[in-house]
Amino acid sequence: MTLITDSISRAADTTSPLLSALSERWSPRGFDPTAVIDETTLTTILEAARWAPSASNIQPARFIVARRGTASFAKVHEGLMGFNKAWADSASILIVNIAHLPIDETRENPWARYDLGQAVAHLTIQAQEEGLYTHQLGGIDAATIAASFGLTADLAVVSVTALGVLGDVDALSPELYAREIAPRTRKPLAELLLAND
Repeated sequence: MTLITDSISRAADTTSPLLSALSERWSPRGFDPTAVIDETTLTTILEAARWAPSASNIQPARFIVARRGTASFAKVHEGLMGFNKAWADSASILIVNIAHLPIDETRENPWARYDLGQAVAHLTIQAQEEGLYTHQLGGIDAATIAASFGLTADLAVVSVTALGVLGDVDALSPELYAREIAPRTRKPLAELLLAND
């Protein structure tokens, strides 16, 4: 098996040194359709999400973990949109990222989605540290996914994370291959800083 990383570096060209799990993290679409992630590793990745920062320790992050070949995986896959459906079926696991919105019966948590984002970021970096890869999907039909799992209105489906092992580069379609080797770019740091006194 030949991996895309055997012929091209996907590491970020950073202006300052970063942890390797950060600089080497990227979002492939070419996953190994036969790879199975062991339960111990999966638990470790989810544990990283559990210990992410959370405003007032409310911990609004919720997840649906769907392993390839299960009914849950099929439901999540059905809720993907566009090109995501063409490649995400090869991921080992699809994780639905959900924000539990209320603080209590009368108030919504204004930080629920922010805290979920932090949990997903921690999950992503732990996966990278474990030698796995993630791809965040915003191209989803949240209502379809919510209905498929019978989620109540206080549980907002925000995104899906594809989790898996890199696949054989020779199995990639020309379109997938082009996306896998496309240069990684980011805006300059100075453009992100609205003030920096």
